[in-house]
Amino acid sequence: MNRQMNKLLVGILVLSLAAMSCRSTRKVQKIEQDIFKKDTATTVVIAEAPKVDSVALVKGIMSKVMKHKIEYSSFNAKINVDYEGVETSQKMTAYLSMKKDSSIYIKIAVSPYGVVKNIFVNKDSLILITTKGDKSIQYQTINYLKESANIPFDFSTLQDILIGNPIFLDSNIVSYKSGREQLLVYMIGNLFKNLITLDNNDFKVLHSKLDDVDDQRNRTCDITLSDYVGVNGYQFATNRKISVSEKSKLDIFLEFKTYEFNAPLTYTFPIPKNYKVKQQTKKK
Repeated sequence: MNRQMNKLLVGILVLSLAAMSCRSTRKVQKIEQDIFKKDTATTVVIAEAPKVDSVALVKGIMSKVMKHKIEYSSFNAKINVDYEGVETSQKMTAYLSMKKDSSIYIKIAVSPYGVVKNIFVNKDSLILITTKGDKSIQYQTINYLKESANIPFDFSTLQDILIGNPIFLDSNIVSYKSGREQLLVYMIGNLFKNLITLDNNDFKVLHSKLDDVDDQRNRTCDITLSDYVGVNGYQFATNRKISVSEKSKLDIFLEFKTYEFNAPLTYTFPIPKNYKVKQQTKKK
């Protein structure tokens, strides 16, 4: 696998990497303008509304959102992936198995070659196994993902991303706008400014825009979750569109074709002993 494919695979592994990306100051201002735009909806700026019981409001919104957090012991999925970048585009299939708080296995298949890459992640390390052509193994620490994403996330956050649970939510809700069908909530945390769009009936996340609190960063992200289905009493988004741009544009479309919770892991694989070991990749 070439370096571009490895970057692509890491991007797919992180999946909602875009959900942790950031916008420029100008675009942050656009977000704030959008939420305060006057229309038939009701906008409440918490800092300017002392009559509003903001503590109760925050607890109410956050508790309703967190009710959608999927609790599971294991997860299997087959995912159609459509990757579109400036330099390359690729369609592939990702076979995912993971055990909560323990391990993540991903097989990457590309037509007509079949499985070309296996990826294993645990709390400490990442292993990239090339199964076609120059068969090799590349060992990395979990910091490789952090450096590739340039975001301080841990293993648990990565699993939440893959399962579709909300991440980087903060109790510091600055304002919200309530409409007939949607609720926009704007919050500012230690790392990110987060504008999320919720379904006003059941509070599942429909769309997310995150911006780095540091206005010097110039990354941008949009993530859309759609086609929710009920599974084991939870709502699971079977389609996700992730758009990231910094110096270039990247779009990832994810379509979950099959998904199964709390069953034996389907796509595990052994670590080959006779493959060539490649040097760890260092961030330049």
